[in-house]
Amino acid sequence: MNALLSIWTWIEISLVALLGFFVQLTLAIFTWPFDRVRHVTGRCFRLIGVTAARLTPFWRFGVHGPVPAKVAPNTVVVSNHESNADPFLISHLPWEMKWLGKASLFKIPVVGWMMWMAGDIPVHRGDRDSATGAMARCKEWLAKGMPVMIFPEGTRSKTDELLPFKDGAFRLAIEAQADVLPLAVSGTRRALPKHSWRFAVSRGLVTVGTPISTKGMTLADVERLKDLAREQILSLRASLMPLTRTGTEPPASTGTASAA
Repeated sequence: MNALLSIWTWIEISLVALLGFFVQLTLAIFTWPFDRVRHVTGRCFRLIGVTAARLTPFWRFGVHGPVPAKVAPNTVVVSNHESNADPFLISHLPWEMKWLGKASLFKIPVVGWMMWMAGDIPVHRGDRDSATGAMARCKEWLAKGMPVMIFPEGTRSKTDELLPFKDGAFRLAIEAQADVLPLAVSGTRRALPKHSWRFAVSRGLVTVGTPISTKGMTLADVERLKDLAREQILSLRASLMPLTRTGTEPPASTGTASAA
């Protein structure tokens, strides 16, 4: 039964993505001459992800706790990374930001085209030149007043333990004198386990932390900034874990998640 439902879920997500692509393409044609930060096509892409998640029979995703209607334009958002389902969950947050993602994702038909139209940033893992170029692109978005979203672990953790944080997001924040905004996700590891095509019943929640100012920091403070963000993420995730265990009802606090 799980295999059949998983096949159906992949079909559902594919159909939503295909329909969403044409909607996003139409919006791009009419808005790009005036929308220099691709806000419209970016929000369209995120909301397509939210729609796909809500139609998925396995998932119950939402936002826990207070959520600001917007974040400061010069902000680097960081989150722990449990699963490929994380972007579907984090997209419930009501603001637009440009995501740093694996370059291989941009090669996937339809989905990759949508990421490009949204303004997301590709990076090749382990390629220093690619990473340098991606960080430069992130700086450009920040300079235009658009937050960026980075998973500092660099890849999905296979266990409940957070992987070591890479320096990139924190060097970027200090160089741009941008705030760092920690997020935490919980419950998505079961939603779509790493290296598996099968879905599982999941109650996924995302929660928003407190911005960390980098004013006055230098590159010598990268480790301290990483530690501050990591401490928040660990604390935030610990508050979510009891709510995302199987059989535990998450609070009905998802109303702000659908705001555009």
